[in-house]
Amino acid sequence: MDTMKNYWITAALLSSALAVGCGGSGENVQNPPAETPAPAAEPAPTPAAPVASSTGDAAPDPRPARPAAVPAPRPPSSSAANVEKPRAQAPPQPRFRDVAAKAGTELSLELTTAVSTETAKVESPVTARLRQPVVVDGITVIPAGAVFHGNVTEVERPGRVKGRARLVFRFTEVAIDGQRDPVRTEGLTFEGEATKSEDATKVGAGAGIGAVIGAIAGGGSGAATGAAIGGAAGAGAVLATRGRDVELAAGTAVSTTLASPFEIRVEVR
Repeated sequence: MDTMKNYWITAALLSSALAVGCGGSGENVQNPPAETPAPAAEPAPTPAAPVASSTGDAAPDPRPARPAAVPAPRPPSSSAANVEKPRAQAPPQPRFRDVAAKAGTELSLELTTAVSTETAKVESPVTARLRQPVVVDGITVIPAGAVFHGNVTEVERPGRVKGRARLVFRFTEVAIDGQRDPVRTEGLTFEGEATKSEDATKVGAGAGIGAVIGAIAGGGSGAATGAAIGGAAGAGAVLATRGRDVELAAGTAVSTTLASPFEIRVEVR
């Protein structure tokens, strides 16, 4: 009986000691308990892949869609190459008008080649330089110094006793600043001088010389005979001699006119 009583007393004492030990550790004011750390933030949930429905279409994601990322504006560059330059205005289109020297316009020329009926043939070249410009309405149509090119179209040597020399040529092109343009002028005609007075002088001189010689040889009748013989000799000399040729030296001033209008196109400023 006493043994059982001691057992219970010992158990009660141990229980009291344990209770006192546990309560003292929880009520210690000098050593407050350390603060409990806050729980770590949970990571954002990974968007779940859409679940295919039984009809084959993807199920809509219930979460709101994120807005698309907008790139930040780039700062303006200070480089001169990136600065937009003002566009240059297109130059105005030139305007032109046609100006023509009418037919009959006079051309004052100076030959640059020599021409003669003694050497010239049909198609022989002839050139001349314009001495004065052709101006229409204050616009120079053909400048002074322009070179005209042409050809001999007719040539005749002077005949014996009668017939004059004859030379005709005209111009068909004009060179302005190295460029040739077609042009048509009237023909220039030249004729040799008549030699009738010279022929009569030759015949008379021959008759007088023959009469003197005949008088010396046979008196009066001899003079008549000598005059006839001398006249025949003078006529023969005329028949054997041609008349004068037409000869035009380089530098000779000639004048002609346009046979048809000559037109050029000029820029209007």
